[in-house]
Amino acid sequence: MAGSRGTPDWKGWLDRWDEQQESFNPRREERFGMMFDVLEATLSRRFRVLDLGSGPGSLAARLVRRFPTARVVAVDYDPVVLRVGREALRPLRRRIAWIDADLGAPDWIGKLPLRRFDAALSTTALHWLRPARLRALYRDLGRLIRPGGVLLNGDYLPWGADRPKLRAVAERVRKTRFAGASIRSEWAGWNRWWRDIEREPALRAEFRERRARFAKPHGQSGEPSVEVHERALRQAGFREVAVIWQDFENRVVLGLR
Repeated sequence: MAGSRGTPDWKGWLDRWDEQQESFNPRREERFGMMFDVLEATLSRRFRVLDLGSGPGSLAARLVRRFPTARVVAVDYDPVVLRVGREALRPLRRRIAWIDADLGAPDWIGKLPLRRFDAALSTTALHWLRPARLRALYRDLGRLIRPGGVLLNGDYLPWGADRPKLRAVAERVRKTRFAGASIRSEWAGWNRWWRDIEREPALRAEFRERRARFAKPHGQSGEPSVEVHERALRQAGFREVAVIWQDFENRVVLGLR
């Protein structure tokens, strides 16, 4: 995807990222809006936010445009999406810092430019962490987020195995909404985005690094349940924890520090 004078159309790649994300999460903007409403209700005008598993910066861009004095530290481990975000959101570079760090590694905090934040947000990212690493991440955030700060995680957070009927209903609703399409069909846009952007000459080095980093399977086959998230947040020192928005298993969990 080339822009003027043959340069990559970075903004176009970001726009296409948003389109494929919305193809399987049509209430994505509503979820963003709820998270930002919480920030407005709980924080002062100037605040610093961690964006965990930021991708190319969809959440970060929306956040700094809604809150003109906010600053974001965007963390991801995928060199391709980090490059797309840095380039597409270059006009916002004074307000978004991009950090290459693996949230699944115990030393990720050492890559951060700050040691205190008012909030941490994540969308459609933490479901790939195994429960033990998820608990460790929340403990880290319990130390990074100041007292009175907040954590917001918007993601696919399923009910636990002890609620099989609810899980079955949620799956039937999903199939109805997507006209009976399989999970593979729902992810067609995701696969198409990655197939197309891999042809981008400017990203050859990033794709080489990406293949090296993710040579082994990334993540797990079963996502931690919403109960696992809530329990881990309480154990990490978040005083009050609750689901504040949901559409079956698409939820936003809030932790008040």
